[in-house]
Amino acid sequence: MSVFASLGTLLTTLADRLDPLFGASATAAAIVLFTLCVRAALHPLARAAARGEKARAALAPKIAELSRKHKNDPERLRRAMTDLQTKEGASPLAGCLPTLIQLPVFFVMYHVFSTGSGAGDLLDHTLAGAPLDGRWGGAFAGQQGLVYLALFALIAAVATWTYVRNRKAARDAAPAAAVPAAPGAAGLARVLPLLSFGTLITAAVVPLAAALYLATTTTWTAVERALLLRGR
Repeated sequence: MSVFASLGTLLTTLADRLDPLFGASATAAAIVLFTLCVRAALHPLARAAARGEKARAALAPKIAELSRKHKNDPERLRRAMTDLQTKEGASPLAGCLPTLIQLPVFFVMYHVFSTGSGAGDLLDHTLAGAPLDGRWGGAFAGQQGLVYLALFALIAAVATWTYVRNRKAARDAAPAAAVPAAPGAAGLARVLPLLSFGTLITAAVVPLAAALYLATTTTWTAVERALLLRGR
């Protein structure tokens, strides 16, 4: 059985179980439940990433000291910083793992609802009248339009909240960041906070089912990070 058929079977089974509660929107509820299960399974990685982020913040005084010590030797400074982060378990890559692991799941969800491969009768299901394989183009009318507007509003609210939190974190870290920046790092630092709005653009071009997955996972991410990094 292909991975697409496996996902289709899983969603169909979940939808059948949820049908008494959600009726015609049971498959949409199954997508949300499936997404929550995926994120719950990845929670240990998110906790590890949060510990690494806190560790990097705690290393700010040591990094400042290394910056003063090797201010005339940027290459030696970067090596010293890498050694320090490795020793303290503060690898910047740790925070990317939950997102990277989710990409195959999102691709499978997108493929199933774009091509119908392994979907069975899932493409016939709806969310409050909006077909799960539909896209927002031309759908802003009547009940379907309200579904898309509500979904986009949720994603936009989460993206804005994430953007504000990231900007605040960047401002708080700025005084300790007395480290020679790599070429292009300044521009990257300005662009990164805006990436939270990339989900909104993606949701506008993928099927409603995939957009629902995105809305659920980004909301989970925002709440999870707020809880794990509280009091940082």
